[in-house]
Amino acid sequence: MGSRPPGVRWLVVGVLAVVRRPDLWWTGLRQLRALAVTGWWRRPPFLPLPDPGYLAFRLQTMYGDAAHAPAPDDLVTYLSWCRSWPELTRRR
Repeated sequence: MGSRPPGVRWLVVGVLAVVRRPDLWWTGLRQLRALAVTGWWRRPPFLPLPDPGYLAFRLQTMYGDAAHAPAPDDLVTYLSWCRSWPELTRRR
């Protein structure tokens, strides 16, 4: 897992995919809040991104490559799943 994590372009493309799905907006915001690194506003790129280690693990298990950017359709599928199982996806 020594490969470089994906940049933030995937987040922009993912947000554009979710914008087309108003039914997922609240779920997307909830997941963004739940997965964002604590104090994300203090460090560049000043975006509420998941912990790089967590993101690398999830990408490695999904795509077999920690540097693979998440596909927009996969993000929509993930948020649909989160909406279906809210008790499992809330931050504790």
